[in-house]
Parts: sequence; structure tokens; C-alpha cells
Amino acid sequence: MKRTMQTILLTLVLAAFSVAAATVGQPAPGFTLKDVSGKPVELSEFKGRYVVLEWVNPECPYVQKHYDSANMQRLQKEFTGKNVAWLAINSTNPRAYDYKTPAQMQAWMKQMNGAVTATLLDESGQVGQTYGARVTPHMYIIDPKGTLIYAGAIDDRRSTRLEDVKTAKNYVHVAMGEALAGKPVSTSSTTPYGCTVKY
Repeated sequence: MKRTMQTILLTLVLAAFSVAAATVGQPAPGFTLKDVSGKPVELSEFKGRYVVLEWVNPECPYVQKHYDSANMQRLQKEFTGKNVAWLAINSTNPRAYDYKTPAQMQAWMKQMNGAVTATLLDESGQVGQTYGARVTPHMYIIDPKGTLIYAGAIDDRRSTRLEDVKTAKNYVHVAMGEALAGKPVSTSSTTPYGCTVKY
């Protein structure tokens, strides 16, 4: 009986997350998270601007591919230079072996020369689960009206090889370029690849 109740509760929890999951073409779920300095940051602060959400885990080889090649930083610099807000979110559970404290996340982003608007910690995993973020990096783009216009992979090269960055089709770059030019996003949803988010 106890096991049956646990199964029912788990099903209800999963159903709640699936209902709340972010959907392309729908309003992006609002949230408030603390940045690495402890300051609360609300998604609503950036209404009227494009926002990129990047799920990140410094210990993930797929994340390392995009940072060690400076691919992620190039994207960050290009689009924050065009008034796009870029929020890097770490949803790793504090009990996980690869959890980073706020100070460690701040130091890592500085070491990597990241050009993010804010680095946020989602220790409860609530925001990541609401968005359906499954891996790192998992990427989302929100338009100035607050609508989710892209969700998925950073590019089409599902590998950890740095050299693959050069020949990859970068979905985020294409989508942001189209959006900033006033065009509809041609590929609005892709299957993300990377390391599983450790909720």
C-alpha cells in the first residue's frame, strides 16, 4: 500500500512538472533566483529585452567544450552587446558531487571570461524543472514580450570535441540573429544534448 501511494505521489509530481513545463510559443514561466553574490534576480526585470537562458554545470564535458573553445563566451559577448540579457543558471543539487557554491560559480565564470548578465543558482531545481531543462547546456530564448521562442540544443554537433564547434550549425546564433532582424525563428525547437541536470 505504501509503495502504491509513493507511486501515485510521484506520478502527480511529474504531471505537475509536465503541465508547468515551458512551451515554445507560450509565455515563459516567471522566476526569481539569487545570483552568485546573493542578489535576487527576477525574469520580469528584463521584460522588453530578449533573454537567453543557459543551463550550465562547469564539471560537464559538453559545457567545457563550449567554454574551453570560447564558443559560449563569443555568443554571450555578441548578444549582450546588442542589449540581450544572458542568464546562466546552475540547477545542480547541493548534495551532488559536482555542485558549485556561489563563490565557486563566480570564480569559474570569471576564469572563463564569461560575459553573462547574471549567473544564477537554482539549488532547489524548481526553475530548471519548470522549464524542462534536462541537460547542460540546455538553451532557451525569450522575446521582449515574454514569449519563449527557442528551446533546445546550442548546436547540431552532439560531441565533446572542441574542433566540432567550428563546423556546427549554432541554433542559438541563428535564432537570435533572426529574432533581432525581426524575422520568425526558423528552428524554434531542437533536442538538447549534454550532461543530465542533477536535480
